[in-house]
Amino acid sequence: MATTDSVTETQETQEQQGGSWKGGEAPFKASYGKLMMWYFLLSDAFTFAGFLIAYGALRFSSPTWPVPDFVFSTAPFGVHDAPLIFVTIMSFLLIISSVTMVRAVQEGHRENKNGVVFWMLLTIIGGAGFLGCQAWEWNNLIAVEHMTVNTNPFGTHTEAGVYLDAEGNETDETFEIGDSYLIHKAGGGHGADHGEGDHAEHDYSVGDHPGYVVNEQGFLQRKFLVTDGPNEGSVMAQQFGPKAFGALFFFITGFHGFHVFSGVVFLFIIMINAASGLYMARKNGHEMVEKIGLYWHFVDLVWVFVFLVFYLL
Repeated sequence: MATTDSVTETQETQEQQGGSWKGGEAPFKASYGKLMMWYFLLSDAFTFAGFLIAYGALRFSSPTWPVPDFVFSTAPFGVHDAPLIFVTIMSFLLIISSVTMVRAVQEGHRENKNGVVFWMLLTIIGGAGFLGCQAWEWNNLIAVEHMTVNTNPFGTHTEAGVYLDAEGNETDETFEIGDSYLIHKAGGGHGADHGEGDHAEHDYSVGDHPGYVVNEQGFLQRKFLVTDGPNEGSVMAQQFGPKAFGALFFFITGFHGFHVFSGVVFLFIIMINAASGLYMARKNGHEMVEKIGLYWHFVDLVWVFVFLVFYLL
Protein backbone atom coordinates (compact mmCIF):
# COMPACT_ATOMS: atom_id res chain seq x y z
CA MET A 1 0.00 0.00 0.00
CA ALA A 2 2.82 2.35 0.88
CA THR A 3 4.58 1.50 -2.40
CA THR A 4 1.44 2.30 -4.45
CA ASP A 5 1.05 5.65 -2.71
CA SER A 6 4.73 6.44 -3.43
CA VAL A 7 4.39 5.65 -7.15
CA THR A 8 1.19 7.72 -7.41
CA GLU A 9 2.86 10.63 -5.66
CA THR A 10 5.87 10.43 -8.02
CA GLN A 11 3.59 10.43 -11.09
CA GLU A 12 1.76 13.51 -9.81
CA THR A 13 5.08 15.25 -9.19
CA GLN A 14 6.24 14.45 -12.74
CA GLU A 15 3.03 15.81 -14.26
CA GLN A 16 3.30 19.01 -12.19
CA GLN A 17 6.85 19.49 -13.47
CA GLY A 18 5.75 19.09 -17.09
CA GLY A 19 7.05 15.52 -17.46
CA SER A 20 5.13 12.46 -18.58
CA TRP A 21 5.17 8.75 -17.96
CA LYS A 22 3.12 7.97 -21.04
CA GLY A 23 6.09 7.30 -23.35
CA GLY A 24 5.95 7.75 -27.14
CA GLU A 25 8.02 10.93 -27.04
CA ALA A 26 10.06 11.45 -30.22
CA PRO A 27 13.79 11.54 -29.33
CA PHE A 28 15.71 14.47 -30.82
CA LYS A 29 12.35 15.71 -32.16
CA ALA A 30 12.62 13.15 -34.96
CA SER A 31 10.16 10.43 -35.85
CA TYR A 32 11.02 6.77 -35.43
CA GLY A 33 11.41 6.35 -39.20
CA LYS A 34 13.87 9.21 -39.60
CA LEU A 35 15.85 8.10 -36.56
CA MET A 36 16.23 4.60 -38.00
CA MET A 37 17.32 6.07 -41.33
CA TRP A 38 20.06 8.02 -39.56
CA TYR A 39 21.21 4.83 -37.81
CA PHE A 40 21.37 3.02 -41.15
CA LEU A 41 23.30 5.84 -42.80
CA LEU A 42 25.77 5.94 -39.91
CA SER A 43 26.49 2.21 -40.21
CA ASP A 44 26.78 2.53 -44.01
CA ALA A 45 29.24 5.39 -43.57
CA PHE A 46 31.47 3.12 -41.48
CA THR A 47 31.33 0.50 -44.25
CA PHE A 48 32.41 2.95 -46.95
CA ALA A 49 35.07 4.39 -44.65
CA GLY A 50 36.54 0.90 -44.16
CA PHE A 51 36.69 0.32 -47.92
CA LEU A 52 38.35 3.67 -48.64
CA ILE A 53 40.86 3.25 -45.80
CA ALA A 54 41.76 -0.17 -47.19
CA TYR A 55 42.25 1.44 -50.62
CA GLY A 56 44.59 4.04 -49.13
CA ALA A 57 46.58 1.43 -47.21
CA LEU A 58 47.08 -0.75 -50.31
CA ARG A 59 47.89 2.20 -52.51
CA PHE A 60 50.57 3.68 -50.29
CA SER A 61 52.12 0.26 -49.66
CA SER A 62 52.61 -0.25 -53.41
CA PRO A 63 55.77 1.09 -55.08
CA THR A 64 53.80 2.18 -58.17
CA TRP A 65 50.20 3.09 -58.85
CA PRO A 66 48.30 3.98 -62.04
CA VAL A 67 47.99 7.71 -62.74
CA PRO A 68 44.28 8.72 -62.73
CA ASP A 69 44.79 11.35 -65.45
CA PHE A 70 45.99 8.52 -67.72
CA VAL A 71 43.53 5.78 -66.73
CA PHE A 72 40.40 7.95 -66.87
CA SER A 73 41.22 10.14 -69.87
CA THR A 74 38.67 8.78 -72.35
CA ALA A 75 35.06 9.76 -72.95
CA PRO A 76 32.29 8.71 -75.35
CA PHE A 77 32.26 9.70 -79.04
CA GLY A 78 35.99 9.08 -79.48
CA VAL A 79 37.22 11.67 -77.01
CA HIS A 80 40.73 10.89 -75.69
CA ASP A 81 43.34 12.69 -73.61
CA ALA A 82 40.65 14.53 -71.64
CA PRO A 83 41.27 13.72 -67.96
CA LEU A 84 38.35 14.26 -65.57
CA ILE A 85 35.97 15.40 -68.33
CA PHE A 86 33.71 12.37 -68.26
CA VAL A 87 33.77 11.84 -64.50
CA THR A 88 32.97 15.53 -64.06
CA ILE A 89 29.81 15.00 -66.09
CA MET A 90 28.95 11.99 -63.92
CA SER A 91 29.50 13.97 -60.72
CA PHE A 92 27.49 16.92 -62.06
CA LEU A 93 24.48 14.68 -62.71
CA LEU A 94 24.59 13.27 -59.18
CA ILE A 95 25.04 16.67 -57.52
CA ILE A 96 22.21 18.23 -59.52
CA SER A 97 19.98 15.29 -58.58
CA SER A 98 20.71 16.07 -54.94
CA VAL A 99 19.53 19.65 -55.51
CA THR A 100 16.29 18.46 -57.12
CA MET A 101 15.80 16.12 -54.16
CA VAL A 102 15.96 19.12 -51.82
CA ARG A 103 13.23 20.78 -53.86
CA ALA A 104 11.08 17.64 -53.67
CA VAL A 105 11.37 17.62 -49.86
CA GLN A 106 10.46 21.33 -49.73
CA GLU A 107 7.36 20.75 -51.84
CA GLY A 108 6.46 17.84 -49.60
CA HIS A 109 6.51 20.06 -46.52
CA ARG A 110 4.11 22.37 -48.37
CA GLU A 111 1.87 19.38 -49.17
CA ASN A 112 2.26 20.14 -52.88
CA LYS A 113 1.76 16.74 -54.50
CA ASN A 114 2.49 17.86 -58.07
CA GLY A 115 5.69 19.62 -57.00
CA VAL A 116 6.93 16.52 -55.21
CA VAL A 117 6.33 14.31 -58.24
CA PHE A 118 7.99 16.77 -60.65
CA TRP A 119 11.18 17.21 -58.63
CA MET A 120 11.44 13.52 -57.77
CA LEU A 121 11.17 12.68 -61.47
CA LEU A 122 14.12 14.97 -62.19
CA THR A 123 16.05 13.30 -59.37
CA ILE A 124 15.37 9.88 -60.88
CA ILE A 125 16.58 11.09 -64.29
CA GLY A 126 19.80 12.40 -62.72
CA GLY A 127 20.43 9.13 -60.89
CA ALA A 128 19.71 7.07 -64.02
CA GLY A 129 22.06 9.30 -66.02
CA PHE A 130 24.83 8.70 -63.49
CA LEU A 131 24.32 4.94 -63.71
CA GLY A 132 24.43 5.11 -67.50
CA CYS A 133 27.74 6.98 -67.39
CA GLN A 134 29.17 4.47 -64.93
CA ALA A 135 28.08 1.59 -67.17
CA TRP A 136 29.91 3.17 -70.12
CA GLU A 137 33.05 3.68 -68.03
CA TRP A 138 33.04 0.07 -66.83
CA ASN A 139 32.50 -1.20 -70.37
CA ASN A 140 35.40 0.92 -71.63
CA LEU A 141 37.77 -0.30 -68.93
CA ILE A 142 36.77 -3.97 -69.26
CA ALA A 143 36.07 -4.46 -72.97
CA VAL A 144 38.45 -1.88 -74.45
CA GLU A 145 41.27 -1.42 -71.96
CA HIS A 146 41.03 -5.05 -70.70
CA MET A 147 41.17 -4.18 -67.00
CA THR A 148 39.66 -6.80 -64.67
CA VAL A 149 39.56 -7.46 -60.94
CA ASN A 150 42.79 -9.47 -61.19
CA THR A 151 44.52 -7.88 -64.20
CA ASN A 152 45.62 -4.25 -64.31
CA PRO A 153 47.25 -3.22 -67.61
CA PHE A 154 47.79 0.31 -66.29
CA GLY A 155 50.97 1.12 -64.46
CA THR A 156 53.99 3.41 -64.17
CA HIS A 157 57.63 2.79 -64.99
CA THR A 158 59.86 2.53 -61.92
CA GLU A 159 62.93 3.18 -64.06
CA ALA A 160 63.89 5.32 -67.05
CA GLY A 161 64.63 3.56 -70.31
CA VAL A 162 64.64 3.30 -74.09
CA TYR A 163 62.32 1.04 -76.09
CA LEU A 164 63.86 -1.65 -78.31
CA ASP A 165 62.91 -2.79 -81.82
CA ALA A 166 62.54 -6.39 -83.05
CA GLU A 167 66.33 -6.77 -83.44
CA GLY A 168 66.98 -5.51 -79.93
CA ASN A 169 68.29 -2.12 -81.08
CA GLU A 170 67.43 1.09 -79.29
CA THR A 171 64.67 3.25 -80.74
CA ASP A 172 64.02 6.97 -80.43
CA GLU A 173 61.20 6.37 -77.94
CA THR A 174 62.27 7.00 -74.37
CA PHE A 175 60.45 7.33 -71.08
CA GLU A 176 61.15 8.79 -67.69
CA ILE A 177 60.79 7.24 -64.26
CA GLY A 178 57.15 7.14 -63.27
CA ASP A 179 55.70 7.59 -66.78
CA SER A 180 52.35 5.88 -67.31
CA TYR A 181 51.87 2.93 -69.65
CA LEU A 182 49.12 0.57 -70.76
CA ILE A 183 49.84 -3.04 -71.72
CA HIS A 184 47.74 -3.89 -74.78
CA LYS A 185 45.75 -7.01 -75.47
CA ALA A 186 47.06 -8.78 -78.58
CA GLY A 187 44.61 -8.17 -81.42
CA GLY A 188 42.74 -5.60 -79.33
CA GLY A 189 41.50 -2.22 -80.42
CA HIS A 190 41.83 1.08 -78.61
CA GLY A 191 44.77 1.61 -76.29
CA ALA A 192 47.65 3.96 -75.60
CA ASP A 193 51.12 4.52 -77.00
CA HIS A 194 53.52 3.23 -74.37
CA GLY A 195 56.06 5.97 -74.36
CA GLU A 196 53.73 8.91 -74.84
CA GLY A 197 50.79 7.98 -72.66
CA ASP A 198 48.33 9.34 -75.24
CA HIS A 199 45.42 7.22 -76.43
CA ALA A 200 45.12 6.24 -80.08
CA GLU A 201 43.26 3.79 -82.30
CA HIS A 202 45.32 0.71 -83.25
CA ASP A 203 44.97 -2.97 -83.95
CA TYR A 204 47.65 -4.46 -81.75
CA SER A 205 49.48 -7.54 -82.95
CA VAL A 206 53.06 -8.76 -82.69
CA GLY A 207 53.62 -8.52 -86.44
CA ASP A 208 52.65 -4.88 -86.58
CA HIS A 209 54.60 -3.99 -83.45
CA PRO A 210 58.11 -5.47 -83.40
CA GLY A 211 59.79 -5.23 -80.04
CA TYR A 212 56.78 -6.70 -78.23
CA VAL A 213 56.45 -10.07 -76.56
CA VAL A 214 53.16 -11.84 -75.81
CA ASN A 215 52.75 -13.10 -72.25
CA GLU A 216 50.65 -16.05 -71.08
CA GLN A 217 47.52 -13.89 -70.79
CA GLY A 218 47.82 -12.74 -74.41
CA PHE A 219 48.99 -9.21 -73.62
CA LEU A 220 51.67 -7.41 -75.61
CA GLN A 221 54.56 -6.37 -73.37
CA ARG A 222 57.10 -4.00 -74.85
CA LYS A 223 60.83 -4.63 -74.33
CA PHE A 224 63.07 -1.80 -73.19
CA LEU A 225 66.61 -1.08 -72.11
CA VAL A 226 66.88 0.41 -68.62
CA THR A 227 69.00 3.59 -68.67
CA ASP A 228 68.50 4.72 -65.09
CA GLY A 229 67.64 2.98 -61.85
CA PRO A 230 68.78 -0.09 -59.92
CA ASN A 231 68.56 -2.31 -63.04
CA GLU A 232 70.46 0.05 -65.34
CA GLY A 233 71.79 -1.68 -68.47
CA SER A 234 69.40 -4.64 -68.35
CA VAL A 235 66.70 -5.47 -70.90
CA MET A 236 63.23 -5.81 -69.39
CA ALA A 237 59.59 -6.11 -70.45
CA GLN A 238 56.74 -4.02 -69.10
CA GLN A 239 54.99 -5.63 -66.17
CA PHE A 240 51.37 -5.38 -65.15
CA GLY A 241 50.39 -2.63 -62.76
CA PRO A 242 49.39 -3.47 -59.15
CA LYS A 243 46.60 -6.06 -59.21
CA ALA A 244 44.76 -4.41 -56.32
CA PHE A 245 43.87 -1.34 -58.41
CA GLY A 246 41.31 -3.10 -60.62
CA ALA A 247 39.78 -5.06 -57.75
CA LEU A 248 39.41 -1.99 -55.55
CA PHE A 249 38.05 0.20 -58.35
CA PHE A 250 35.34 -2.22 -59.45
CA PHE A 251 34.37 -3.22 -55.93
CA ILE A 252 34.12 0.26 -54.40
CA THR A 253 32.57 2.05 -57.38
CA GLY A 254 30.29 -0.97 -57.89
CA PHE A 255 29.19 -0.87 -54.24
CA HIS A 256 28.41 2.82 -54.59
CA GLY A 257 26.65 2.20 -57.89
CA PHE A 258 24.47 -0.41 -56.18
CA HIS A 259 23.46 2.25 -53.65
CA VAL A 260 22.57 4.64 -56.49
CA PHE A 261 20.57 1.93 -58.28
CA SER A 262 18.69 1.05 -55.06
CA GLY A 263 18.02 4.74 -54.49
CA VAL A 264 16.58 5.17 -57.98
CA VAL A 265 14.25 2.19 -57.44
CA PHE A 266 13.02 3.52 -54.10
CA LEU A 267 12.66 7.02 -55.53
CA PHE A 268 10.45 5.65 -58.29
CA ILE A 269 8.25 3.73 -55.84
CA ILE A 270 7.88 6.72 -53.53
CA MET A 271 7.15 9.02 -56.47
CA ILE A 272 4.30 6.71 -57.56
CA ASN A 273 2.93 6.70 -54.00
CA ALA A 274 3.15 10.48 -53.84
CA ALA A 275 1.34 10.81 -57.17
CA SER A 276 -1.45 8.55 -55.89
CA GLY A 277 -2.07 10.92 -52.96
CA LEU A 278 -1.02 8.37 -50.32
CA TYR A 279 1.23 10.81 -48.47
CA MET A 280 -1.27 13.65 -48.76
CA ALA A 281 -3.72 11.53 -46.77
CA ARG A 282 -1.20 11.05 -43.98
CA LYS A 283 -0.77 14.82 -43.55
CA ASN A 284 2.76 14.47 -42.17
CA GLY A 285 4.60 16.71 -44.64
CA HIS A 286 5.47 13.82 -46.95
CA GLU A 287 7.87 12.38 -44.40
CA MET A 288 8.66 9.38 -46.60
CA VAL A 289 10.02 11.76 -49.24
CA GLU A 290 12.24 13.34 -46.61
CA LYS A 291 13.58 9.95 -45.50
CA ILE A 292 14.53 8.88 -49.02
CA GLY A 293 16.04 12.35 -49.42
CA LEU A 294 18.39 11.67 -46.50
CA TYR A 295 19.53 8.47 -48.21
CA TRP A 296 20.04 10.20 -51.55
CA HIS A 297 22.14 12.99 -50.03
CA PHE A 298 24.27 10.36 -48.30
CA VAL A 299 24.91 8.60 -51.63
CA ASP A 300 25.90 11.95 -53.13
CA LEU A 301 28.29 12.70 -50.24
CA VAL A 302 29.95 9.28 -50.49
CA TRP A 303 30.61 9.87 -54.18
CA VAL A 304 32.62 12.97 -53.28
CA PHE A 305 35.08 10.78 -51.35
CA VAL A 306 35.14 8.04 -54.03
CA PHE A 307 35.79 10.73 -56.66
CA LEU A 308 38.61 12.12 -54.53
CA VAL A 309 40.54 8.90 -53.96
CA PHE A 310 40.13 7.33 -57.42
CA TYR A 311 40.06 10.26 -59.83
CA LEU A 312 42.01 13.07 -58.16
CA LEU A 313 44.72 11.64 -55.91
